[in-house]
Amino acid sequence: MAKILITGASGFIGSFIVEHALELSYEVWAAVRPSSSRKWLTDERIRFITLDFVHEEQLLVQLQAHQQQFGAWDYVVMAAGVTKAKTDAEWVEGNVLTVSHLLHALTQLQMIPRRVVFMSSLSVLGPIKERRIPNQQPYSYEPLASTDHPKPVSAYARSKWEAEKVLAAQKDVPYVVLRPTGVYGPREQDYFLMAKSIKGHVDFAVGWKRQEITFIYVRDLAKAVFQALENGREGETYLLSDGHTYQSSDFSRLLKQTLGVRGVFRIVAPLWITRMVCAVSEWTSRRSRKASTLNLDKFLTLKQRNWRCDIASAQRDFGFSPEYPLERGVEETIFWYKAQGWL
Repeated sequence: MAKILITGASGFIGSFIVEHALELSYEVWAAVRPSSSRKWLTDERIRFITLDFVHEEQLLVQLQAHQQQFGAWDYVVMAAGVTKAKTDAEWVEGNVLTVSHLLHALTQLQMIPRRVVFMSSLSVLGPIKERRIPNQQPYSYEPLASTDHPKPVSAYARSKWEAEKVLAAQKDVPYVVLRPTGVYGPREQDYFLMAKSIKGHVDFAVGWKRQEITFIYVRDLAKAVFQALENGREGETYLLSDGHTYQSSDFSRLLKQTLGVRGVFRIVAPLWITRMVCAVSEWTSRRSRKASTLNLDKFLTLKQRNWRCDIASAQRDFGFSPEYPLERGVEETIFWYKAQGWL
């Protein structure tokens, strides 16, 4: 039974990676903080370990104790990170040091796994200019490709790109990088807010210019992690989506259809108004000392119009074949929200 360490195991994506690892009969070690909720980690086969990624000396002590009792892991999935923070230092601490400290500690203790999969983000590629395809309708953009040079504009994207560079700079640990697009599914809370709003007969959209967006259902992403773990090319970066491109209105339409809601009032906020709302939200969060989902950093992501991406390399190298187009994924997600009493 191969041993696997999954960081960020208590999070939305991490918890599904844990579940898929158990389905594949791995010996699963879930790295969690002492304060982390284990609500989605109830399977008795899960083994827990507390790791301090911020303080490297403490991390070394924790890993050495594990090594002496249980040995090394065969594989590591790095899914830990933060998606909202108040300062650049918090982005670095949550998304860069988590990677660099763990890599250094594993190397120093000679606990080098067969492979590491790092969960990055499509957003590291940054905005792509309107490279319109000849003889196509306006706003038919070329898809983002894994070979595009990253141009991250948000603090979140920059921190993910810095973490990728940490991986690339070291020579001892074999790795694969995954850059998924917008991830949705059960347990996720940002897209849940959209569903909750539509149930209340209000639909919000950002910007008048058509937006081409992509999605990936969380179970498809979890499956891709293990396909890349086993068959991805060492040192390669893969973009992941469900293989389709949607308009911003498609997600809302499917939510309304699945919820059975009619008479929804659609509000389209111009980008300048959205920026003001994000600025006020950021100012409020600083006053309260609590990170907010809506902030100026998030605005840099919201205003982008092109999130098309090419998943051909993942299909070619490790047989990635998404099972959940948006319609199926939304149906299962809404069913789960209702079953849990969220809606």
